[in-house]
Amino acid sequence: MSSHPDPFFLTMHAASIDVDRRRRTLLTAAGAAAMGGLLPSAFAQGSWPSKAVRFVVPFAPGGSSEIVARSTAAELSKTLGQSVFVDNKPGAAGNIAMQEVARSDDQHTVILGHIGTLAVNPFIFEKLPYDPNKDFKPVSLLAKVPSLYVVHPDVPVKNLRELVAYAKSRPGKLSYGSAGNGSAGHLAFEYLKMTSDMFMLHVPYRGTGPMMQDLLAGRLDAAAVGAAALLQFIKAGKVRCIATGSTTRLPQLPDVPTVAEQGYPGFEMTQWYGMLAPSTMKQEHIDKLAVETAKAVKSPDAMARLQGDAAEAIGGTPAQFAQFIAAEQTRWQKVLKRAGVKPD
Repeated sequence: MSSHPDPFFLTMHAASIDVDRRRRTLLTAAGAAAMGGLLPSAFAQGSWPSKAVRFVVPFAPGGSSEIVARSTAAELSKTLGQSVFVDNKPGAAGNIAMQEVARSDDQHTVILGHIGTLAVNPFIFEKLPYDPNKDFKPVSLLAKVPSLYVVHPDVPVKNLRELVAYAKSRPGKLSYGSAGNGSAGHLAFEYLKMTSDMFMLHVPYRGTGPMMQDLLAGRLDAAAVGAAALLQFIKAGKVRCIATGSTTRLPQLPDVPTVAEQGYPGFEMTQWYGMLAPSTMKQEHIDKLAVETAKAVKSPDAMARLQGDAAEAIGGTPAQFAQFIAAEQTRWQKVLKRAGVKPD
């Protein structure tokens, strides 16, 4: 018997190996194709957000903050693929909520930043439980709500010039109210006093509600309040609006001039709201959130809700919001120092 393999056997064996190789190749390709169909789903499961996003509001329900936050959350829930829900955490001028979110590391918690928590508290509290510039990353400036300057109908003034003259003719006799020391209304009137060089006594209250009761009753002469809380009383004639803190006249009050129009060019006083994320949130998550948030506040539904509150939708980039915060901190630090504002 020959020791050499049969040529026919070798040929058949080689063919069998070749068939096996092609079969394995085809199976591998088929498996890859099948996996390719599954990969998007697999990646989707690992994409952000992977669960509901908590949007913390450092104030009690109601008012402009509620409208801005819920309008934004409703639109984001449509585009992020997960629900975005508002969680109100009031207390200590917003410090409690800011501290909690600053320490959050679940990658699914954000907070509504405000003029108070970002540009006032750092300069009136000796020890703040959070650092507004280090513990948070700006996402987007959402909206501005103009402050309205109003007087009780018994105060014989029709515009800002007349109020300034009236206050100067009665030094120390006129008073204005606010929702508390360091509140937006307090800042608004102190800024006007500083700009116009007039004096009025500040009467702080614990909330806008009690202050408005005394203003409507005539126990206060004036106040500066966000448009949402005042429009109904202005239209009913229970208070008289003499100026708006906006840069242009409001569609809801077309006959009321701005402060800037009445001899104080460049004057602007608005409450503003923006979204912040903890500094621990990954940058790619913030980038995605920023794009979707900017679109959310400019959506038709959100615009309708905000305009009904006399709010201006902004929707800027993280860099623009960061620059805005820095400018506001510089501006209000000077006002707070001059006014000697201390927390309640």
